[in-house]
Amino acid sequence: MPHKLVAVYPGSFDPPTLGHIDIIERALKVFGELVVLIAESPTKKSLFTAQERKVLLQNCLKKLQNVKVDIHGGLTVDYLKKIKGHVIIRGLRAVSDFENELQMATMNRKLYPEIETFAVMTSEKYHYISSHTVKEVAIHGGDISELVPEPVIKAIKSKMKSQEK
Repeated sequence: MPHKLVAVYPGSFDPPTLGHIDIIERALKVFGELVVLIAESPTKKSLFTAQERKVLLQNCLKKLQNVKVDIHGGLTVDYLKKIKGHVIIRGLRAVSDFENELQMATMNRKLYPEIETFAVMTSEKYHYISSHTVKEVAIHGGDISELVPEPVIKAIKSKMKSQEK
């Protein structure tokens, strides 16, 4: 009997979008378990802390089984080595994403030859969404209801009110 493959979907998820949720749901159809890995980078200015993003993702994913949300502050390959994982999931929105993802996948294999990267094409209804554009639209008072899950809308509104003070 084949072993249950655990895949890791790394990203900043600042904030989680409907595109991220789409990739997670679709990856779960292929892999037995999925770890959504929040990258914690002290050099990157984030709207939400890593812990806040973890709670947001857990709220957005609570209806899904076999998904774990974790935080890691180093190389993704080091996390995969630690959990004895071999699969990285990456979402591709457009051709412009491909070159960067190819470089990352190649570097990851150089660092940890047992790794395979699986690219999942974002559904056409979400290909224009990125965390960056969600933040830009929200900052300028635009409607983000078709871009992010409900818990994220509430969190962004709350975060913006607290930053106004």
